[in-house]
Amino acid sequence: LAGGAAPFSSSYRWQSPSTSITSQQTRTKITDTSSSSSSSSSFSSSSKQEEPSPTTESDLQTSLFKNPIVQRLWSHRQKVKNGKLSSSAREKKKTSSSSRVEIPYPFSTDPLLLETYRNPWGQVRIGKILEDLDALAGNIAFFHVHNSRATDEDDYPVIVTASVDRIRLRRQPLVEFDQLLSGQVSWTGRSSMEIKMTCSEDSQHKKDWLEAYVTYVTLDPHTKKPMAVSPIEPETPEEHLEFEDGNERALFKKKLRKQQHGHRNIAPSVPATLDQVAGDNMADKVEALAQQLLEEASTLQNLPSLADPHDILMNQTSMQNAMIAQPQVQNLHNRIFGGFLMRRAAELAFATTYVFAGAKPIFLEVDQVSFTKPVDVGDLLQFHSRVLYTDKGLASDFYEDYPAASKREELHLVHIEVETWVTIPEEAKSVVSNQFYFTFAVPKNDAKEGGRKVAHTVRRVLPNTIDQARRMATRMVAAEEQRKVDKAEQLSKKE
Repeated sequence: LAGGAAPFSSSYRWQSPSTSITSQQTRTKITDTSSSSSSSSSFSSSSKQEEPSPTTESDLQTSLFKNPIVQRLWSHRQKVKNGKLSSSAREKKKTSSSSRVEIPYPFSTDPLLLETYRNPWGQVRIGKILEDLDALAGNIAFFHVHNSRATDEDDYPVIVTASVDRIRLRRQPLVEFDQLLSGQVSWTGRSSMEIKMTCSEDSQHKKDWLEAYVTYVTLDPHTKKPMAVSPIEPETPEEHLEFEDGNERALFKKKLRKQQHGHRNIAPSVPATLDQVAGDNMADKVEALAQQLLEEASTLQNLPSLADPHDILMNQTSMQNAMIAQPQVQNLHNRIFGGFLMRRAAELAFATTYVFAGAKPIFLEVDQVSFTKPVDVGDLLQFHSRVLYTDKGLASDFYEDYPAASKREELHLVHIEVETWVTIPEEAKSVVSNQFYFTFAVPKNDAKEGGRKVAHTVRRVLPNTIDQARRMATRMVAAEEQRKVDKAEQLSKKE
């Protein structure tokens, strides 16, 4: 698998082994000798032909054992950072399109790649795409900063993932079609940048089936304080609209942070009920809803034989697994790759939903991913998952091309929380490193008996403790606010 040079002042497209480049610039083809595949990729570039170099330890870290797409991205970023490949001159004016990167998945011509990304049901393995999204966003952020500043490594800004804001599917992709993953900087603040990524069926030129937003912040390498990021100037109407939506998303995240900070200091008991909470005070809504949920759970906890048989306590929905963080999944900074953690969390969330619902779930979205503590090689990781709550929604609210006769079909929605804990047995210590929130759909008529479809129900989850009740309430209120933001964005696009 190959890396190569590209003019980062303009958009570039990763070329698969089965495609060719048409460009007025000099064509460069570089084969990565550290790859386990004989395939190669090409870049449109003005740089000179580069001679193959011996495999180094750095090449091994960025190439071996990695997801092939992640390997290509990291290999190229590392070569630019080390000065082996040149990028464009520093730009005074930066646009959204100048940071655009496109990566094709030639499943129709690359059997090895196809097997890597195919799940048991003939669909694209979403967990692998999550890995690629993380690596792609990192590359886009790197080159946006790289093309604006001096390359002196001592003065190079530290780029930190602030949050994975939302990754949402619009329909279920199939591996029988080639796919195209792309992304660009969509919004910039004072010290932060938002990156929007999409995935579509390349050969069919259909609408995007995946949309993702990731926010990065830049820090001074010496003081570790936020430092200014180069602003982008939207050019097209679509870019202007995306920039405005980015502002709205930034305000929404700020509002959520204030809410979460607010209810940490709330008294154990608040007399107001949910109906009595006035205005837009999210912290009060969360606490009132938490108290209501805990009260509803009292019958199930104290009089289980008389409780609703369709109710279940949150503790009974949990699953977990553990692993040692291996060096094969470290990133360019010698820490465990965030995309790998996200994939492992997604697979555990899928299994938790499958066992809870009794039917194969459909991935809808993951949002508000937090990176609290980095994970080092050799750390003992424990993944804990549980069902936070369940509700219902229309297929048309989530999927544009839902595989059902009618988009008015009602779906069971299962909301999963996954926490990653770094455990240090020698110190009898365990700390949270990541939190992930997934949403899955379960069709109401997906269960089968004797070959026929029957109505399928999903149980209501209730909290065991006030902490669980607050976690549930926080996500419920956040989801309600997110729906308001979604409706506002839809209206603005129509206008």
